[in-house]
Amino acid sequence: MKSLELQCEGLSKKFINKIIFKNLDLRLNSGDSLAITGRNGTGKSTLIKVISNLIRESSGKIILKIEEKEIQLEKRYKHIGLVAPYLNLYDELNAFENLDFFYKLKNKSPEKKVVIERINSLLERVNLFSRRNDLIKNYSSGMKQRLKMAFSILSEPEILFMDEPRTNLDKDGIEIAYSIAEEQKQRGILIIATNEAEDLHLCERKINIEDFCN
Repeated sequence: MKSLELQCEGLSKKFINKIIFKNLDLRLNSGDSLAITGRNGTGKSTLIKVISNLIRESSGKIILKIEEKEIQLEKRYKHIGLVAPYLNLYDELNAFENLDFFYKLKNKSPEKKVVIERINSLLERVNLFSRRNDLIKNYSSGMKQRLKMAFSILSEPEILFMDEPRTNLDKDGIEIAYSIAEEQKQRGILIIATNEAEDLHLCERKINIEDFCN
């Protein structure tokens, strides 16, 4: 396992005059797992978006180090995986084409054989291989969620964010999500945002976002 360090120092986010969270300090290292809890609408997803660099913090700073080397902001996306209800895939492409497109974004000039093998193995993993040539617009919500899980671990990220991982999943889908989460803890850092009590067993640490709202 690589040496990882993720630090949030005095992290705050507000929209116009509404404070979502403030003065949040956090430090995670290789093998750590964190559950972000709180009622709906209190900022769990916002915190995930800030740490994963989908949106910028209002104040404070985020530091990511891999093997003691700080990763610059513009390169962090290469080390992050995300599965979330608000993640959009391309409806006019099929499952294989979606994963192929995103894989090539994160990996410079990958060998075609390597790409095909990686994508097919992930589609098998999330039970979508037989539907790999179907357009995403014809997928059920549960199938789309499973494809998002495959997308999130395409490049074996050092940090995996799972925002409400049970969304739209049946029992089999939840088991897939949980197995991916368990594997991530052996590879790097796992961060989950959830208000489902059943998800909490996946993480050794827990914070309630509402503790940072006032």
